[in-house]
Amino acid sequence: MPGKSKEVIDLSSTLPEIWRMLSDVERNLLRENARVLNFKKNELIYLEDEIPKDLMCLFKGKVKIYKSGVGGRSQIIRIIRPYMYFGYRAYFAREPYVTAASAFEACTVCMIPMELIETFLRKNGDLAMFFIQMLSVDLGIADQRVVNLTQKHVRGRLAESLIFLKESYGLEEDGATINIYLAREDLASLSNMTTSNAIRTLSNFVNERILAVDGRKIKIIDEERLRKISRIG
Repeated sequence: MPGKSKEVIDLSSTLPEIWRMLSDVERNLLRENARVLNFKKNELIYLEDEIPKDLMCLFKGKVKIYKSGVGGRSQIIRIIRPYMYFGYRAYFAREPYVTAASAFEACTVCMIPMELIETFLRKNGDLAMFFIQMLSVDLGIADQRVVNLTQKHVRGRLAESLIFLKESYGLEEDGATINIYLAREDLASLSNMTTSNAIRTLSNFVNERILAVDGRKIKIIDEERLRKISRIG
């Protein structure tokens, strides 16, 4: 089970968007109620059908949001990077979680009770607008992702996923290797394809000298061609 962190977290720097919109009284309430939890690699953060209770902000590590599908196959919906908020949509919808979340790697997550956030929102217009904007952006991304994952061919889907990972997590010091290492199953899930198709397509990209692969490390050799494949689908 995740344990409560004993380290002191400066919420003004780790939650800057929310922090600057709060009054002194609200900031004190946030300090008193925020919890910081550490999760091990592959540890569950929340499950489908659980009742949402917290707004979550990832402080460190990587988190995947996914949904179980037919035959036990899971589909990665989103990947969370540090200082992104997640886990709050279901609370506003007054419904259980329709997805699950787990740690891609060891991570640290700040938990803030949604009841407290709702209290703030009812009195704080700036904070309410902040959440409306976040939900609107997420909805737009979800709409675009549905189109891409259903209409693009496997090459376009895989290319798009690799570009998404590069833009989300950046590159290592060599300026080419994507700074996240995914199992082939996870890369396939993110791209809405079978693992065998992901392996085959990845191999084709290597043969075409678009990528170089070393285990789970993926190096982008020709980003222009990769983006072209993503665009044409």
